[in-house]
Amino acid sequence: MKISKDFNLKWNKFKRDRRAFISFIFLFTLFIVTIPAEFLCNTRPIILIVEGKTFIPVLFTYSEKDFGGTLLSEPDYLSKRFKNLLEGVPEGSIYNSTNNKNSSTFDIGLDDFEEKEETFSITIDDFEDEFNENSISQNTKIPIPISQAKPIDYWILWPPIRYDYKYIPTESIAENVVLAAPYKIVNKETNQVTKSSWLDGHYLGTDDRGRDVLARLIYGLRISMIFGISIAIAGTIIGCLLGGIQGYFGGWVDLIGQRLTEIWGSIPRLYILIILSSFLVPSALLLFLILNLTAWMGIAAYIRAEFLKIRNFEYVKSAKAMGVSNFRIMHKHILPNALTPVITFFPFEVTAGILALVSLDFLNLGVPSPAPSIGELLAQGKTNLQAIWILLPTFITLTATLTMLTFVGEGIRNAFDPKRNN
Repeated sequence: MKISKDFNLKWNKFKRDRRAFISFIFLFTLFIVTIPAEFLCNTRPIILIVEGKTFIPVLFTYSEKDFGGTLLSEPDYLSKRFKNLLEGVPEGSIYNSTNNKNSSTFDIGLDDFEEKEETFSITIDDFEDEFNENSISQNTKIPIPISQAKPIDYWILWPPIRYDYKYIPTESIAENVVLAAPYKIVNKETNQVTKSSWLDGHYLGTDDRGRDVLARLIYGLRISMIFGISIAIAGTIIGCLLGGIQGYFGGWVDLIGQRLTEIWGSIPRLYILIILSSFLVPSALLLFLILNLTAWMGIAAYIRAEFLKIRNFEYVKSAKAMGVSNFRIMHKHILPNALTPVITFFPFEVTAGILALVSLDFLNLGVPSPAPSIGELLAQGKTNLQAIWILLPTFITLTATLTMLTFVGEGIRNAFDPKRNN
């Protein structure tokens, strides 16, 4: 009950800090929204009902044959081929709409046999005596009129953004895919107008490879936040363990631990990453492990100081006199009273983790492509300064996230400060 009252008291103090509390609400909402990024940005429909059969492509993989096609591979749900398949347009009509110049004539070039450029034409009429109607019908695609199309009954629920972080469109209504702007661009010299990428559903335009910027921003923000929180949690656990052991036992344990910490902390993390990246394949797990090699040091220093102070309190000496084990004293009696710096600095540790990942991705030492990344978008913005639609939203999102984390950290620090008024 005492813990509950203390928590309620600190929570009320935190809520009175309007800046910190509003930032916490925004960050929490942003985190919850970005977690199901696949349901927000995806080339696959969320639900697809065809002839009474329900499919969930966002969760499961289906082949084109499941929808009445001929291929065993997964269909491109955004392609005209799949749209024609659902609308019942025969495949033959698709073929003949593009290759129906003359079904009885084909060209053979002499360059297939010699180095000459001359060509001649051979028609079926030249082989009347050799071929009959039956001999050529087996391998010839017969035109099927589009008027014979039989639409099937289907219903689709699409995500709000019909692109994921790695999809590169092959068809464009706006006639521009790579570095497409979300607004019209007029060439002053030629008066040529480049259409807005909104026509293709790219609400923040595309990057230098034609991928949707908004989708990559949402996916990248999710990875950054999860990575930062994971780094903070792992660093806190390791820091509490090592710092607690040093502070509780003191003496030669603390002396050796401090010297090893100083030596290890003097090694730059960037050099370690460069060396490991030379012979290891970069990945999110590798970055997580490398950054955790030094992420615990700040927390360990605060926990050590708290343990050194609290171990001399009377209730700790009484527990030792009663024969309570060292582990139980550290876990049950000292650690709960030493968690104030841990809770206070947790948002700042998350901020440091996000900044570390963004910096490494910006230097091309982070998560390899095509994984979405805030740092990779910033690098693209730096390379393509004319594409302001890449740099500006990414910079605003990163700055706002880190600023709100700082506000939350300050609010928690003030709430746990006993010197401040209740």
